[in-house]
Amino acid sequence: MSSNMMTRSIAVLRRPAGRSRSILSSIWFALGFPFFLLVLWGVWATIAPQKFFPSPIAIVEAFVKTWIGPAFVDDVLPSLARLAIGIVVSILVGVVAGTVIGLVRWLRELLEPTLEFFRAVPPPVLVPILMLVFGPGDATRVIVILAGAVWPVLLNTIEGVRSTDSVMTETARSFALTPIERLRYLVLPSASPRIMTGVRQSLSVALILMVISEMFNNSSGLGYRITYFQTNYLIAEMWSGILLLGLVGVLLAALFGFVERRVLRWYHGIKEVERA
Repeated sequence: MSSNMMTRSIAVLRRPAGRSRSILSSIWFALGFPFFLLVLWGVWATIAPQKFFPSPIAIVEAFVKTWIGPAFVDDVLPSLARLAIGIVVSILVGVVAGTVIGLVRWLRELLEPTLEFFRAVPPPVLVPILMLVFGPGDATRVIVILAGAVWPVLLNTIEGVRSTDSVMTETARSFALTPIERLRYLVLPSASPRIMTGVRQSLSVALILMVISEMFNNSSGLGYRITYFQTNYLIAEMWSGILLLGLVGVLLAALFGFVERRVLRWYHGIKEVERA
């Protein structure tokens, strides 16, 4: 009995140490290569200074001077608000429409050529057209984000719903589950890995379209500021805006990973069991 208790105590003591080493290893892998690139960039900027490639220290100084202050409220927050609205609406429209199209076979066959056509159209091409149709304004910029970010979610949802296991579907029918119950307990859980894949793809598309939409007929926002700095040869400030966009992208990826781990906890558990 005492030996078993001692073994359990040692195992409990080892778990936090192993977990902390895993966290430190993840942080090192995440930050090690970017840190190496920054050091390399700093050395190169010191040895061979270039006007269009300022040192990382100059970019950080411009970042603090440019974005820590009124510009954060006037430019950053409105851009992030439009981005968040566009992403949420894209997910809602993509999941709802994709579920309906995926469940109704004749509707899927009817709309498939049209969906493939619009998916092939590059979203930035639609920006001037949408500006002409809806006029300049925040609503138009959200529509621009929606017009591009909805497609990955929509198409992945259709494919995920369409690929629902037929045996599970017949089993659900044999248990006399209602359509709502089948949708909640079978179709959406089965399609959720594909849906999350589409959401991941739509995040990067939405961020790109947020910047592009603010470059047209606008007086505020991240895209406008970066274009303004570029046209006025404020190189360090321009790079600070690019740095801010990169940080926004990293934050979106981190938030998505947090949500995905909880939404697909059952799916990752099955994959770990299969690998074991």
